[in-house]
Amino acid sequence: MCDLAALRQKESRLIIGLLSGTSADGIDAALVQVRGSGQQTEAQLLHFRSHPFPPGIREKIFELFRPETGTVDKICHLNFLLGELFAEAALALCREAGVSPEQIDLIASHGQTIYHRPDPVVEAGFSIRSTLQIGEAAVIAERTGVITISDFRTRDMAAGGQGAPLVPYVDFLLFRHEEKARALQNIGGIANVTYLPAGASLEEVLAFDTGPGNMIIDALVKTLGFGLTYDRDGAIAAAGRVREEILEELLGHPYYRRKPPKTTGREDFGEQYALSLLERYPGVAPEDWVATVTALTAESIARSYRDYLRPRGTIDEVIVAGGGSYNPTLLNRLAEALHRHLPTPPALHRLEDFGLSSEAKEAVAFAVLGNETLFGLPGNVPQATGAARRVVLGKVTPGC
Repeated sequence: MCDLAALRQKESRLIIGLLSGTSADGIDAALVQVRGSGQQTEAQLLHFRSHPFPPGIREKIFELFRPETGTVDKICHLNFLLGELFAEAALALCREAGVSPEQIDLIASHGQTIYHRPDPVVEAGFSIRSTLQIGEAAVIAERTGVITISDFRTRDMAAGGQGAPLVPYVDFLLFRHEEKARALQNIGGIANVTYLPAGASLEEVLAFDTGPGNMIIDALVKTLGFGLTYDRDGAIAAAGRVREEILEELLGHPYYRRKPPKTTGREDFGEQYALSLLERYPGVAPEDWVATVTALTAESIARSYRDYLRPRGTIDEVIVAGGGSYNPTLLNRLAEALHRHLPTPPALHRLEDFGLSSEAKEAVAFAVLGNETLFGLPGNVPQATGAARRVVLGKVTPGC
């Protein structure tokens, strides 16, 4: 279907949300049934799959993260190649879920971020913030025959925002509670929080990146000879000792002292940062390194709650999602840090405790954001991104 007005008239819509995150492990694809729009939105996850990248593609994506290796010819080629892979992931999801592409009403694709510069750079009299996501939407629409909405971050940046975080609006729609103050903590490559005071209006929502999530942990596990790409079940960190003196020095990074709204990414805490730590602190046992940077993630989250959330009110529940929610060592560290830094420690939950999937959360979120775009409704939260106003996100590519 290519008639946007007819889609808006349907009782519910089948939407596929697509996402490749900062870890670039593969493509998350979620089939979501969405009813209503705005504050009447209801979303039900019907099926989810993580579609791994073919051998060698993840390494090519990582080349794009660094200016010295992310050349224009590589960006041009990978943009279209990832479009093919995102389309393939959507079609594979349809096959697994037992639906035909013709039954899908909309695809909402975040794409793959390869560079993000949220801080303004003044040039030619203009204050420029910029971001680049690849995974060509025209290829997705052509291969699937489905209307595709993409490039969600750029309009917020054009309105003076940092283009992130965008999930807080969906957190507000799906998780606000009349009596409980909730912190929705995502721990992906980067960790970010959405704070929803009890009975919150949209204007009361606060959200920002707390700092590194799994990004530094993954980089050191990969580099230090464990033969893994991540710390499975937190076993390596559990076997190590936190080097407290190094931890405190790492917590001196200026990002942690910046007040929200703020975002960060691979440019601050990526592989180059991780490798620089090994040079700055030689002689640390590999297990101790993993334990220390795991503690860094937990401690930076807890301190951001102390500094930026607690002054706004109580925190009754913390709901953790993302890959880090499957790391019991990290969650134990987080619980300990919250007990140290907050006068009344909140209850700590995983998203699965609410019948939802941590793995699927962000893909579901972009499906919901795509639905908002369909209805011409804004999808950003200015107090989270720093934008001057609420704006409709995304660009629409017809499927016919």
